[in-house]
Amino acid sequence: MSCTSDSHSQTEPIQQLDSELMEVKVAASRLSEYLHYLEGKKVAIVANQTSLINDKHLVDTLLLLDVDVTKVFAPEHGFRGSADAGEEVKDNLDAKTGLPIISLYGKNKKPNSDQLEDIDIVIFDIQDVGVRFYTYISTLHYIMEACAENNKELIVLDRPNPNANYVDGPVLDTNFRSFVGMHPIPIIYGMTIGEMANMIQGERWIAQKVDLKIISMENYSHQVQYDLPVPPSPNLRTTPSVWLYPSLCLFEGTVVSVGRGTDKPFEQFGHPAFPDTLYSFTPKPSYGASSPKLKDEICYGYILSEDGLSRPQHFDLSHLKIAVKFLNGKEFINNRRFFNLLAGNERLADQLTSGMSEKDIRASWEPELSEFKKLRMKYLLYD
Repeated sequence: MSCTSDSHSQTEPIQQLDSELMEVKVAASRLSEYLHYLEGKKVAIVANQTSLINDKHLVDTLLLLDVDVTKVFAPEHGFRGSADAGEEVKDNLDAKTGLPIISLYGKNKKPNSDQLEDIDIVIFDIQDVGVRFYTYISTLHYIMEACAENNKELIVLDRPNPNANYVDGPVLDTNFRSFVGMHPIPIIYGMTIGEMANMIQGERWIAQKVDLKIISMENYSHQVQYDLPVPPSPNLRTTPSVWLYPSLCLFEGTVVSVGRGTDKPFEQFGHPAFPDTLYSFTPKPSYGASSPKLKDEICYGYILSEDGLSRPQHFDLSHLKIAVKFLNGKEFINNRRFFNLLAGNERLADQLTSGMSEKDIRASWEPELSEFKKLRMKYLLYD
């Protein structure tokens, strides 16, 4: 969603708030655990600007170690992480290494047999944020499927999930399966990318079994507050935006702005019809938002990242409820199809616009959520 070979995003680095960050050793940095699998192999890497070992890109590191890296597959936002959400990313060559970069966003979401023909093994190393409609887990699904179909080995290098401390939200109804939601999981699923790979394989969400190796992290648990050292996409630039994203992203199917086109995307929400006594912001074309919603219009609403925000413990419906109240019968959901794909069902839109209480809305998804929590336990790699 959303949202370089030395591959630093053009946005500011996410603020590191927790000393535990230094104690977590991501899988990519545990070279001794996977280098031997790459000996004599032609390697493709699924990567973007988050695929770092300390401050050096995984691609550069492996090339310096004489690993035969032959190509890079890039997800939504591209290899350098600078494309807008939904923007077509084209195949090109990496300016530093000359490696071909093949886009896995747009028409070509899954590597084809020609693209994998000269490859022995694929490495997947992308920072996820643990939210169902964030498309990197959909890319993971297609990579697993392609590797299985073409008899290629796959190594997933695990990274922390900054929203792994809770599990909440409606579970996807598979009638609403799309690239922003491919699996019957809740909006916040509380699993790392490696654990998700385990689940995709274990639940047979791909037709054939893939030769899968998951390299785990050291010193990680789901309760560790891990503040991302590099923005995972252009509009998730700070720790607060990553925390608020699960609840605010549903506004993408509505008339309400989440601050795309400002310096605080996914840290605020508002609309011109909200009370003009509230906080205000004005979306403008900018990095990561070339044509933002409500461009040049004064939006009144709330800035959520400046109120002593603490790490969320549940999926917050209150922002959506406030928006419905302030619009007072005016159009709220202006893209019903997209809203339903994000929600993972067609119920939530009706529940919100009919005035159903937050308690009753939450009760409607609780049975499926409880079942998912039990299923999830089978695939966890960390406490």
